[in-house]
Amino acid sequence: MQVWQVHENGEPGEAMRLTDAEPPTPADGQVLLKVLAANVNFPDALLCRGQYQVRPPLPFTPGVEICGETEDGRRVLATPALPHGGFAEYALADAAALLPAPGTLDNAEAAALHIGYQTGWFGLHRRARLQAGETLLVHAAAGGVGSAAVQLGKAAGATVIGVVGGAEKAAVARGLGCDLVVDRRAEDVVAAVKEATGGRGADVIYDPVGGTAYAQSAKLVAFEGRIVVLGFASGTIPSPALNHALVKNYAILGLHWGLYNTKNPDLVRHCHEQLTELAAKGAIAPLVSERVPLEGAAAAVQRVADGVTTGRVVVLPTEANGA
Repeated sequence: MQVWQVHENGEPGEAMRLTDAEPPTPADGQVLLKVLAANVNFPDALLCRGQYQVRPPLPFTPGVEICGETEDGRRVLATPALPHGGFAEYALADAAALLPAPGTLDNAEAAALHIGYQTGWFGLHRRARLQAGETLLVHAAAGGVGSAAVQLGKAAGATVIGVVGGAEKAAVARGLGCDLVVDRRAEDVVAAVKEATGGRGADVIYDPVGGTAYAQSAKLVAFEGRIVVLGFASGTIPSPALNHALVKNYAILGLHWGLYNTKNPDLVRHCHEQLTELAAKGAIAPLVSERVPLEGAAAAVQRVADGVTTGRVVVLPTEANGA
């Protein structure tokens, strides 16, 4: 089979190498999956760089989110068991964690439904307890994680403000349904959001960026608001002033979605049922901006790492290019 491997950590475009190898052999409790579509996530870039919280042994294959086919023909969603990730024709996954792919979505859309939307659902509903009528601010609203949060926020009845970088991404965020879009490259984010909310700010802030975005979040969070910290795509991990959270009366909530797979897997399955229902109703629809062949996986991961993509970039093995 064809498979991308990382033999030395580095930038994805340089570290990932396409090679031929035998399909991996499942261990106890694992299954071999034919990869129908593999979604590119920012953690794939961190894995290549050796900066992710999980560091698989070298060589490894990145690709943490796939739509695959079991040997008995079932179409499923999975987070592959590293080091045998999804940027290959076949991957391994834990049998107990497989989820049925929604019938209303094609392979690329289904691959993009899993991690980003699960993270959005847990962040907004489990951690922040977002309520209808509240204001939700989403940083990087045109990206893979942000676009999912925008759609889930609208489905929950929230007013959604999207913060983006650039006119192209602003157009994408408007198309996703944001009630207000703020281009951080052309506008003062804090001033624009304060003006739009009458000085109150946002009840829930969804932040996968960190750095300057978090500093803006602390200025914009409303009384009894909640900042959900998801990651640090900016490369800068902020050091929040806890006295500020105290005097302004807001909560800082961390979210590591992967923990739910071991701490509460039943809730992950419940979330998937909720997402499948929303997808069937058309309330959410993964934004797949690019579909690339397996040969283009390294370049696709590099583009996501560089922050120049919108929505989701999905890798399709050669035989599945029509998916």
